[in-house]
Amino acid sequence: MNKDSYREILRDLQIGLVSLQRHLIASGHRLLVILEGRDAAGKDGAIKRIVEHLSPRETRVVALGKPNRREKGSWYFQRYVNHLPSAGEWVIFNRSWYNRAGVEHVMGFCTEDECDRFLQQVVPFERMQVESGTILLKYYLDISRQEQADRLEARQTDPLKNWKISPIDAVALEKFDAYTEARDRMLVATDHDHGRWKVVQGDNKLAARINIIRDILRAVPHPAPFHIDQVPDREIVFPFQEVGLEDKRLAR
Repeated sequence: MNKDSYREILRDLQIGLVSLQRHLIASGHRLLVILEGRDAAGKDGAIKRIVEHLSPRETRVVALGKPNRREKGSWYFQRYVNHLPSAGEWVIFNRSWYNRAGVEHVMGFCTEDECDRFLQQVVPFERMQVESGTILLKYYLDISRQEQADRLEARQTDPLKNWKISPIDAVALEKFDAYTEARDRMLVATDHDHGRWKVVQGDNKLAARINIIRDILRAVPHPAPFHIDQVPDREIVFPFQEVGLEDKRLAR
């Protein structure tokens, strides 16, 4: 996909997203999209293209920082509850409560018992949201070891990407295998009937962005017609299956 083709396809898809949002507002539906993934997997870029032309009043991107002292002493999910969508709203989590099973677990910011408790509680927590009417979509952006190395290096040299540099970057590659193990455990434990995971092959940023948007347009019922270029490529975005852990579709 060259950049001209990408821009043309993206524009048509973004028109579809606007139509989808108009339907959400008119119907009072709530949409929650979760984007998780390795460091430098492309979450920021994908979110930017999703929300670029959406209504800022009904669209919120949530990217929480480190919990403060009060939040550390509260029920783990409590600080996320205030950010959940209300009627007609579309909320995108750039990392979410799944931090506990990923970064926090790998970096030792939580105990093993806390991680286990999270994996036990998150399924009923999400089930309650869906049963109350929230549309929940979960995407895990996956990239190869080499692609992650290249992108983290680019952050060091590109002045437009310097803001993305964090202490976590320094050990992301060193702990690549630990993140792989945490990813596999999380996907197996938290893929359920009310909150299925979609895995995104993220080495090609442009294809990943296009196909995440295509999948959203297919996953959320709305009256706008579909076009042939809005069909997701299932080699890029595909439903997680535990048997897939044995093949090469997820980075190792």
